[in-house]
Amino acid sequence: MSALSSAASAVDAYSAISGTGATSAAELAKRGKIKETAQKFEASFLSSMMQSMFEGVKTPEPFGGGQGEEMFKSLLTDAMAKEVAKAGGVGIAASVQREMLKMQGLQEVAQ
Repeated sequence: MSALSSAASAVDAYSAISGTGATSAAELAKRGKIKETAQKFEASFLSSMMQSMFEGVKTPEPFGGGQGEEMFKSLLTDAMAKEVAKAGGVGIAASVQREMLKMQGLQEVAQ
């Protein structure tokens, strides 16, 4: 989905909830930033969980091990966490986004 169609669907959804026909571009930008921030928070949380999960895992010598594996393991868990969050995550981003919208005085838009 392109950014333009995503913004248009957000306007339509907000208009249906609020009963108004227009939403400011600043509000749409704020909603997008809130969603992005919530996803980044979830990815950060998942990365911490995955790093703990992989802490005791040892890879057999022919295919891994050594300082290189240790050095790049955190990058791998960060990348996996970002992909999980982007694909819908485990529900943390939705809760964080809902609370951030409340704090900004904005209504939640039905998806």
